[in-house]
Amino acid sequence: MSPDTLNSFFSLGIGFAIAGALASGYQLFVKHPAGFGLLQQGVVAKAFAAVPFLVFAAPFIIMRNTLRGRRIERRRFEFVMMATVIAGFWSLMSGTCVVMTLRAVGLLA
Repeated sequence: MSPDTLNSFFSLGIGFAIAGALASGYQLFVKHPAGFGLLQQGVVAKAFAAVPFLVFAAPFIIMRNTLRGRRIERRRFEFVMMATVIAGFWSLMSGTCVVMTLRAVGLLA
Protein backbone atom coordinates (compact mmCIF):
# COMPACT_ATOMS: atom_id res chain seq x y z
CA MET A 1 0.00 0.00 0.00
CA SER A 2 1.40 3.39 -0.95
CA PRO A 3 2.08 6.07 1.67
CA ASP A 4 -0.52 8.36 0.08
CA THR A 5 -3.21 5.69 0.40
CA LEU A 6 -2.23 5.03 3.99
CA ASN A 7 -2.35 8.76 4.73
CA SER A 8 -5.84 8.98 3.20
CA PHE A 9 -7.11 6.10 5.35
CA PHE A 10 -5.57 7.74 8.41
CA SER A 11 -7.28 11.05 7.57
CA LEU A 12 -10.59 9.27 6.99
CA GLY A 13 -10.36 7.54 10.36
CA ILE A 14 -9.32 10.72 12.16
CA GLY A 15 -12.21 12.59 10.53
CA PHE A 16 -14.79 10.06 11.70
CA ALA A 17 -13.21 9.87 15.16
CA ILE A 18 -13.27 13.65 15.60
CA ALA A 19 -16.86 13.79 14.32
CA GLY A 20 -17.99 11.10 16.73
CA ALA A 21 -16.19 12.68 19.67
CA LEU A 22 -17.67 16.11 18.98
CA ALA A 23 -21.22 14.83 18.52
CA SER A 24 -21.01 12.59 21.59
CA GLY A 25 -19.53 15.38 23.70
CA TYR A 26 -22.29 17.73 22.58
CA GLN A 27 -24.92 15.15 23.50
CA LEU A 28 -23.29 14.61 26.89
CA PHE A 29 -23.46 18.28 27.82
CA VAL A 30 -26.72 19.34 26.17
CA LYS A 31 -28.69 16.09 26.72
CA HIS A 32 -29.98 15.87 23.14
CA PRO A 33 -28.23 14.80 19.93
CA ALA A 34 -26.56 17.32 17.66
CA GLY A 35 -28.17 18.01 14.33
CA PHE A 36 -28.26 20.43 11.45
CA GLY A 37 -31.15 22.20 13.18
CA LEU A 38 -28.51 24.10 15.13
CA LEU A 39 -28.22 26.37 12.09
CA GLN A 40 -31.90 27.35 12.38
CA GLN A 41 -31.73 28.82 15.86
CA GLY A 42 -33.23 32.28 16.17
CA VAL A 43 -30.16 34.19 17.28
CA VAL A 44 -27.66 34.78 14.50
CA ALA A 45 -24.67 34.54 16.85
CA LYS A 46 -25.68 31.06 18.01
CA ALA A 47 -26.18 29.81 14.48
CA PHE A 48 -22.88 31.37 13.42
CA ALA A 49 -21.09 29.69 16.33
CA ALA A 50 -22.59 26.31 15.35
CA VAL A 51 -20.96 26.36 11.90
CA PRO A 52 -17.41 25.30 12.95
CA PHE A 53 -18.88 22.59 15.18
CA LEU A 54 -21.04 21.23 12.36
CA VAL A 55 -18.19 21.33 9.86
CA PHE A 56 -16.33 18.71 11.89
CA ALA A 57 -19.31 16.81 13.39
CA ALA A 58 -21.26 16.47 10.12
CA PRO A 59 -20.00 13.00 9.04
CA PHE A 60 -21.26 11.49 12.30
CA ILE A 61 -24.60 13.31 12.07
CA ILE A 62 -25.09 12.28 8.44
CA MET A 63 -24.37 8.62 9.18
CA ARG A 64 -26.52 8.61 12.33
CA ASN A 65 -29.47 10.13 10.48
CA THR A 66 -28.98 7.84 7.49
CA LEU A 67 -28.87 4.63 9.52
CA ARG A 68 -31.86 5.69 11.61
CA GLY A 69 -33.74 6.57 8.41
CA ARG A 70 -32.92 3.19 6.90
CA ARG A 71 -34.22 1.38 9.96
CA ILE A 72 -37.28 3.52 10.70
CA GLU A 73 -38.37 4.85 7.30
CA ARG A 74 -37.11 1.92 5.21
CA ARG A 75 -35.07 4.15 2.92
CA ARG A 76 -33.70 2.57 -0.23
CA PHE A 77 -30.20 1.16 -0.40
CA GLU A 78 -29.13 3.69 -3.03
CA PHE A 79 -29.92 6.59 -0.72
CA VAL A 80 -27.98 5.00 2.12
CA MET A 81 -25.00 4.37 -0.17
CA MET A 82 -25.03 7.94 -1.47
CA ALA A 83 -25.16 9.36 2.07
CA THR A 84 -22.31 7.06 3.12
CA VAL A 85 -20.14 8.30 0.25
CA ILE A 86 -20.92 11.93 1.12
CA ALA A 87 -20.15 11.37 4.81
CA GLY A 88 -16.94 9.52 3.92
CA PHE A 89 -15.73 12.29 1.63
CA TRP A 90 -16.62 14.92 4.22
CA SER A 91 -14.79 12.92 6.87
CA LEU A 92 -11.75 12.62 4.61
CA MET A 93 -11.64 16.39 4.09
CA SER A 94 -12.13 17.29 7.76
CA GLY A 95 -9.64 14.60 8.79
CA THR A 96 -7.11 16.00 6.33
CA CYS A 97 -7.60 19.43 7.89
CA VAL A 98 -7.03 18.01 11.40
CA VAL A 99 -3.94 16.05 10.31
CA MET A 100 -2.47 19.12 8.59
CA THR A 101 -3.10 21.18 11.74
CA LEU A 102 -1.44 18.55 13.93
CA ARG A 103 1.56 18.49 11.59
CA ALA A 104 1.81 22.29 11.58
CA VAL A 105 1.77 22.36 15.39
CA GLY A 106 4.39 19.62 15.52
CA LEU A 107 2.33 16.93 17.26
CA LEU A 108 2.41 14.61 14.26
CA ALA A 109 5.46 13.69 12.20
